[in-house]
Amino acid sequence: MEFPGINLHTHTIFSDGKNNIKDIVNKALKIGLNYLAITDHFTNSWKSGIITTLNSREKINDYLNEISECQEYLRKKNKNLKLYKGIEIDVGSSGSYIRNLLNPTKFDLILFEYLETPEGIAFVRNLIDQWKKSLSPPMDFPLIGLAHFDPSNFIYDNLNVLIQFLKDYNIFFEFNSRYPQYYSWRNEMFFKKIKEHQILVSIGSDAHSSKELNIIMESFEMIKAYNLESNLERFISDLKKR
Repeated sequence: MEFPGINLHTHTIFSDGKNNIKDIVNKALKIGLNYLAITDHFTNSWKSGIITTLNSREKINDYLNEISECQEYLRKKNKNLKLYKGIEIDVGSSGSYIRNLLNPTKFDLILFEYLETPEGIAFVRNLIDQWKKSLSPPMDFPLIGLAHFDPSNFIYDNLNVLIQFLKDYNIFFEFNSRYPQYYSWRNEMFFKKIKEHQILVSIGSDAHSSKELNIIMESFEMIKAYNLESNLERFISDLKKR
């Protein structure tokens, strides 16, 4: 497949990034990205005492409004860049905190980070189920993915549980260039499984500055190495519908 410029994991000054949203968008235009998601941090776990996060409705609204303004600019100028509203949720956060502050339908894409145990799978499964039950009438649901996910936590135990979870909820695996060890050959069994079960895959650099937006080629090369191009193609097809 022809390689699209795609980076769906970036941070701004709304959490622990160094640039504002407009700077990230302008840099993405300069380097020729086709798909970009802003995915700032959301947590009330230990991490909230270390980094800035999206920790109030007011801040989340400001965040979404700024992305909307950039989306409108891109549409008006007919730019070849699709911008998406994303967020990165720490699985260590409390369910009540997440449900109280986040409306999933406001986002195009939700990443979950630190999914490391079967208990974490149950937590995310229950959260998604509760979100979907609360939507009346049913509304478009965001794409759901795993941020810098380490398959080795499941590779020798509970791998089938993990794969079934990814299938049931149409959750994508992110090839994240900041964590190349997670898509190393030691996890080949996992990638054979996601090929077999047609699990979607995406690309993100976990960029914390505009200089890191174009660190994506290695991820695409690994997608080719594992013969997952069709998984990426189907993900991009879903992304275009947002």
